[in-house]
Amino acid sequence: MIKGSCMCGGVQYEYGGNFGTITVCHCNDCRKAQGTSAVVAAPVDRKQFQWVQGEELITEYESSPGKKRAFCSRCGSPLYSRRDDTPDVLRLRMGTIDTPTEATPAAHIFTLGIPPWAAINDVLPQYDTHEPGRS
Repeated sequence: MIKGSCMCGGVQYEYGGNFGTITVCHCNDCRKAQGTSAVVAAPVDRKQFQWVQGEELITEYESSPGKKRAFCSRCGSPLYSRRDDTPDVLRLRMGTIDTPTEATPAAHIFTLGIPPWAAINDVLPQYDTHEPGRS
């Protein structure tokens, strides 16, 4: 069981499934939403995800039509994003996980036009838009 929380501990969750493909997204929206060079996120099965406490603290912001970004309204920690057209999937922000995990990112996505201060210094594959096989 994976356990996670926001920075203030007000929101806590558990996840009993496997992670989908973990990516490091460098799109402008993710940089703005996270306040850093990228976000590391993994798709998770919403049916195996549960809020332990603090669900009432979660605020969602519709950053583009049909895409919601969720964060703790108390401390501001980004928690997940979701799309209306894929209701069974949450894109969990890996920085909220409290349980040690061996999961690692598979690729950098939306790397076209990243600023110089956000340089990528690892050997993961890089894709100008999204990862292969996803439209």
